[in-house]
Amino acid sequence: MAGNDRRVHGRTAMSAKVRVTHEELGEFVFSTRDISDGGVFIVVDTEPFEPSIGDSVQVQVQGLPVPAPVLDMVVVRKTNDGFGLQFADQ
Repeated sequence: MAGNDRRVHGRTAMSAKVRVTHEELGEFVFSTRDISDGGVFIVVDTEPFEPSIGDSVQVQVQGLPVPAPVLDMVVVRKTNDGFGLQFADQ
């Protein structure tokens, strides 16, 4: 890990549609930018999605031939273009 990079897991670029559900903000569909063993980064363009760091969300990959599992995740990072989500069991 160099500089301020505190990443534990390596990232793999991956673009997929995911449904993100926040208890207070509602349900949204975003694209992912990358994924790792620890979580996923979602790209938020013009949607009014402003969770707080530490908020819980449920995430489900969309567009598969069978329904994907719904995963519990936690908002751990915010950037100008989206949010880093960590798997809740990490």
